[in-house]
Amino acid sequence: MVFKKMLSAFGVGGPSVDTVLTNPNTRPGLTLDGQVNLVGGDAEAAIEQVVIGLVTRVEVEGHDTEYAGTMEFHRMAVSGALKLAPKQQLSIPFQLPVPWETPITDVYGQRLHGMTMGLRTELAIARAVDKSDLDQVAVHPLPVHERILEAFQRLGFRFKHADLERGHIRGVQQTLPFYQEIEFFASPQYASTIREAELTFVTSQRGVEVILECDKRGGFLSAGHDAFGRYQVSHTDADRVDWAQVVDGWLRETTSRYGSLRSQYGPSHGHSRGHGMGGMVAGAALGVAGGMIAGEMIEDAFEGDFGGDFGGDE
Repeated sequence: MVFKKMLSAFGVGGPSVDTVLTNPNTRPGLTLDGQVNLVGGDAEAAIEQVVIGLVTRVEVEGHDTEYAGTMEFHRMAVSGALKLAPKQQLSIPFQLPVPWETPITDVYGQRLHGMTMGLRTELAIARAVDKSDLDQVAVHPLPVHERILEAFQRLGFRFKHADLERGHIRGVQQTLPFYQEIEFFASPQYASTIREAELTFVTSQRGVEVILECDKRGGFLSAGHDAFGRYQVSHTDADRVDWAQVVDGWLRETTSRYGSLRSQYGPSHGHSRGHGMGGMVAGAALGVAGGMIAGEMIEDAFEGDFGGDFGGDE
């Protein structure tokens, strides 16, 4: 009996948790629906709380360091304290609101190279280790996101990579502790002035703030540099304008005004992002309290599950 109690304390023979999503596909501002299925173990268990949370992989840059960690950025309790009898089966339905700023992971049914997203379920058991479950989630673009991404493709830009950067963009109202960068190789018609372009969406219920960062080529007597542009669009604009024309205008305006926004946004990726676009938080200040979890849990769980690349290069 003592041995069995000891095993139970380490989670052996304890309750199990399995979360089933009604549909793993969602969009910013919508919901993820599903149910948490609990099965009792060999003995009655005192469950303190059942919590679900969205987790993703985030890049963190300090003064001279760069690493990636797993961050939970949105969580919700689906149950308070309860008793689970031996072998008892219990299903708890939930509806999790997806934050407007949630990064896009899939475009045209394909996973953006570099993006991961999951829903983690935590089962806190009194006097025992936590049980957990992880389910893959796909976040698709809203119509206005989709039109802008389509415009980049129509203008000949090729998708390169996407990632999440820890920090905030100065002057932009953010609710999440990171922002997404969607990187493109410049198309031939822009290749004489731009090497690459980075696109960031900061979305709210009202609309989308679009931040462009262009890696400009140097001229005969000038060095290359980064140029920034910031544009506000409404969700209702999605089908009202010629987006290729709009994005072309953004690119030309952004690359023609080097310096005007540099002090506002700071240096670019690959330069000194620790003090740059958004003023990164030093890595040492993070840890579990900052939402970062050690290890590559998401990559291990999702390995081999990703679909194709959105026109990208490995």
